[in-house]
Amino acid sequence: MKYLCLIYETEAPPLDMAHYIQEHIDYDAQLRARGQLVEAEALQPAETATTVRMRRGRLSVTDGPFAETSEQLGGFYLVEAGSEEDALRIAAGIPSARNGSIELRPILSFGPGPEGPR
Repeated sequence: MKYLCLIYETEAPPLDMAHYIQEHIDYDAQLRARGQLVEAEALQPAETATTVRMRRGRLSVTDGPFAETSEQLGGFYLVEAGSEEDALRIAAGIPSARNGSIELRPILSFGPGPEGPR
């Protein structure tokens, strides 16, 4: 089953940014070697976000993220896990879990995709 690990953290850079990035690269490689990593990406800072809403047929576009919080969505891992317990272990291993939080959500499949049933 696929799970999305949403990374929330403050946007203040870690003291040793190069080491922090390397930790993520190394963890990506470990997950990929085990066949558990589908995709992982970092996001541009929250100040680059645009929030889009449709209300009663009207488009509303706002600069910035949806909510003002101390932690912002900074990236994600899309992983393949045999169980929720396995997915929790994967999420706990993400380096950002030490100074932020990881929101774990199972992917909801709506039936067959281009490669057959999911």
